[in-house]
Amino acid sequence: MTVQPVDDGRDIPARASRGSQSYTQILKSTAVIGGSSVITIGFAILRNKAMALLLGPEGVGLIGLYTSIADFAQTLASMGIQASGVRQIAEAAGTEDEARIAKTATTLRRVSFILGLVGALLLALFAFPIATLTFGNHTHAAGVVLLSAAVFFRVVSAGQTALIQGMRRISDLASLNILAALFSTVVGIPLIYLFGAEGIVPSLVLMAVISTGTSWWYARKVRLAPSPVGARETVSEANALLKMGVVFMASGLLTVGAAYAIRIIVLQQEGFAAAGLYQAAWALGGLYAGFILQAMGTDFYPRLTAAAHDDAECNRLVNEQIQVSILLAGPGVVGTLTLAPLVMTAFYSSAFQPAVDLLRWICLGMMLRAVAWPMGFIVLAKGARQIFFWTEVAAAAVHVGLVWLLIGPFGLPGAAMAFFGLYIWHGTVIYLLVRRLSGFRWSRFNLRLALIFVPAASMVFGGFMVLPFWSATALGLALSTATGLYALRELARLLPPDTFPAAIRPWMARLM
Repeated sequence: MTVQPVDDGRDIPARASRGSQSYTQILKSTAVIGGSSVITIGFAILRNKAMALLLGPEGVGLIGLYTSIADFAQTLASMGIQASGVRQIAEAAGTEDEARIAKTATTLRRVSFILGLVGALLLALFAFPIATLTFGNHTHAAGVVLLSAAVFFRVVSAGQTALIQGMRRISDLASLNILAALFSTVVGIPLIYLFGAEGIVPSLVLMAVISTGTSWWYARKVRLAPSPVGARETVSEANALLKMGVVFMASGLLTVGAAYAIRIIVLQQEGFAAAGLYQAAWALGGLYAGFILQAMGTDFYPRLTAAAHDDAECNRLVNEQIQVSILLAGPGVVGTLTLAPLVMTAFYSSAFQPAVDLLRWICLGMMLRAVAWPMGFIVLAKGARQIFFWTEVAAAAVHVGLVWLLIGPFGLPGAAMAFFGLYIWHGTVIYLLVRRLSGFRWSRFNLRLALIFVPAASMVFGGFMVLPFWSATALGLALSTATGLYALRELARLLPPDTFPAAIRPWMARLM
């Protein structure tokens, strides 16, 4: 295999000039999706705060368990067609063949409806054994039956969202996310307030209905060429969707299955309150990194798929995405490590303070995740289904295995340590694999970034273990400020000067 050269990062201004359009696209997509995520996170904060105050740690743990059931059932029912649908739509859009786009979109909608219906029926049918496996008895079986309605609407919504994402309608996708979060908050909090824990499942169902309605509204704005699709064509196109979709489904099942298994382990070993603490730390740990990862899947994946045949271009795009991911995620991770107690109380309540140590471990894992994900997209873009599947199998086994091993000697924090350990292992494996697939190498500049942000995060994390609280906080604030300013400067240098509003160009010039 010929190893393609990569930019070594020595000439930053030249690099910014050559790749300014690509960096602008990455940052624009991240800004649009990230901006919507900030608003979505705001609604999530409001919902989480309300749930924490109304239900306490045990109620939050119950929400996490029901959500895990719904996630698992949705992943199984959807057969991976959301991910494969994005890929098929993106490929069709790349050819500018309107008839092909219309055929794929029509098939995607039909298959989503059928699979959603089948998935809902199966979840309702197996509600008793699922409730017994999850909660230890069948007391919550009625809730699982009702949850099947949420699964149907989730699958239908996922198919519509795939069309929007595959067509790279980023603004519509951002608006969709904001409206869904707004309406879900408006509906969810009153139900919990009026009915307490009994309102958890109805709120999840109504949130799914709202998501379907908003995704339908934006999906109908995609203008498709008149192209009647008969039964034979539907079956043919569905086979193409499901062939790749089954691999995505297996991956998704492993991910949500691992999350489900981990919550059961936590519940059985530590109780409902501990499950609530873990759920709170997990939700908070993923908030900041989430908008970076979501932007990656929304715009970066379709762009990388279009360039998958060109190893040099593929590697360049991935290195650029890693660079932006580190610069965006690094300061946030350092800041969250520093302010974890305040963040936990602000987002939930003082009753969740025992989850602070979990949050810090999860933040470290999220930092590694933001770096590993762009490399993993090479496997997806090249359609290496077997490699993708077996790496996901191994990751799920390692994650659950580490939780099982660590929760005994370390208690609840062991579950969060396992996530950090997972991404040390997974990041290493993915890097070795993509080196063989495309000759990928980290750019010298990305290595430099890693040598800045990893030690900074490690110093803050270690400081809270060995230093007095206020000394560790002062160290963390200093490093958060320093890394934040450095990241801002480097991000500014990636963009052409005319990108910035005229009013701030002199200030940005001094910063660079």
